[in-house]
Amino acid sequence: MASYLQIADDEKGYNLDLFCVPRHYEKDLDKVIIPHGLIMDRTERLARDIVRDMGAHHIVALCVLKGGYKFFADLLDYIKTLNQNNDKSVPLTVDFIRVKSYCNDKSTNNVKVIGGDDLSSLSGKDIVETGRTMQTLLSLLSESRPKMVKVVSLLVKRTPRSSGYRPDYIGFEVPDAFLVGYALDYNEYFRDLSHICILNDEAKEKYRV
Repeated sequence: MASYLQIADDEKGYNLDLFCVPRHYEKDLDKVIIPHGLIMDRTERLARDIVRDMGAHHIVALCVLKGGYKFFADLLDYIKTLNQNNDKSVPLTVDFIRVKSYCNDKSTNNVKVIGGDDLSSLSGKDIVETGRTMQTLLSLLSESRPKMVKVVSLLVKRTPRSSGYRPDYIGFEVPDAFLVGYALDYNEYFRDLSHICILNDEAKEKYRV
């Protein structure tokens, strides 16, 4: 079972005044729940676990855009650092796919794959994947017959709506709240926020489409 850092349901978080938050978002957020530094430390450990487990396998690192791009980039930076400084290194190539499953703060339960290269290029490769809506993507990926698929997710949410699926590598298990920041968005806003924060109800109305 994947290890992770659990953020409790009653986690009080951190006052926004203690962190650098863009002024245009100050009235939109309840609190910082995962500071940027903690995200980076946990991501570094995930990179180390992946390099340890993958051995010398050729990895195709598949980024799920847009919400996964920051985590993906930072994770790969840590893997590249390990490759440069360890006796054992992991051959690594990169690909991208984009999915859309949310309208405002609600999941549509309809995962749309938008853009991305031909997934047939992944045939016979080992894949480390980051992002959300994994079960639909895993079904699509299986059609290309990769050798193995490992899923890395920075966040897993505790929610009664969960299908029970768990990624192979998990950064944090978090409460059932709408989270933004570190490339996680609400209608394309808040991707430029470094910390992961809880969005308040007023902001959901303010940025609703």
